[in-house]
Amino acid sequence: MNRDPILFRVDGTTQSGWERLHRCLVYAAALQRRRRPTFFLSQLEPASLALNIKRFGNTWLEADSPAGTKEDLAETIQEIRRLRPAAVVVDAPTAAEEYLEALTRTGSLIVSFDSLANIRFPSDLIVNPLLGPTRESYEFEPGAQLLLGARYALVPSHVRRVRPIRAQDPAQPAPNCYRAMVALGDDDPNEQVEVVTDMLLAISKLAKIDVVVRSQHPHLEQLRAKAARLAGRLSVVTEPSEIAARLSRCHFAITAGNGTSLELACIGMPQLLIVQSEAHWPNAQRLEEEGAATCLGGFETVSESTVRQAVLDLVSDPLERQAMMRCGRKLIDGRGPDRLVTALEVMLHPSRQVGLAEAA
Repeated sequence: MNRDPILFRVDGTTQSGWERLHRCLVYAAALQRRRRPTFFLSQLEPASLALNIKRFGNTWLEADSPAGTKEDLAETIQEIRRLRPAAVVVDAPTAAEEYLEALTRTGSLIVSFDSLANIRFPSDLIVNPLLGPTRESYEFEPGAQLLLGARYALVPSHVRRVRPIRAQDPAQPAPNCYRAMVALGDDDPNEQVEVVTDMLLAISKLAKIDVVVRSQHPHLEQLRAKAARLAGRLSVVTEPSEIAARLSRCHFAITAGNGTSLELACIGMPQLLIVQSEAHWPNAQRLEEEGAATCLGGFETVSESTVRQAVLDLVSDPLERQAMMRCGRKLIDGRGPDRLVTALEVMLHPSRQVGLAEAA
């Protein structure tokens, strides 16, 4: 790769969560297909996450301070001067307007990933890969470009490859032998994976339950121990290749209304949503409005009886599942990463830079 690099400033820790790191990795993979070297200036917890970053061709630089802090600003500017990146992608909820303004003064193009819309953005490019909030909620400087919503959902390649396979509902091998998936995303802040899994295990119509978690999940070993006791009915998967194999077989999934919900909508997976974070409510509500999922409510109010009834209604209604499949596939086509790369390349094109200089 001989083009100017892209620098990502994003953390993946217990405090910040891992969803932002995951979507930046998806974007970085698309940038590498355009021969852009990618660097991650990140705090990671556990440290083994660095192996995942490097495994996909990225370079990891250990950050000394959490993203968005004053101490981090000096370190980030130092790395910008050293690497001279074409663009800096900032995905940190604590990045204030002053922080982003200081980065813009370095001369690099600044890309902000944000789904909160709680500051005025001085960035050149603002990306929200979720379905809300809308453009009207954002404040930004003149000349900034906004890329929001379904067209820019960040669907990883191992999920996108399943899309042709799931053109129709998976076959039901025998009466009452349905297969479910629990995929609450990269973060499980309220430790609901085990709770939801136990709810599904109590439903006799479900012959198989696949639990998708990341390798850093705090209860991974407990989940694996339970899967060992329930061999044949419960499985726990963490690797992309394993996840892709399960995606093609499940009849529905329980998700949390986050980025994972958009990934599964892309392949046509019927979904029941149990929201864990306030920031994901707009996404969950839009998915329900579009007919791609049914939102059961927030985790603190959803009861076992509610989940049980919703599951029984869904598995007994193939037409409803087919409708969810069609609506999800229509809403999310999986080409979001490529669209974001194209948008960035357009903004970096020399002719645009000349035009902006002349306008100034």
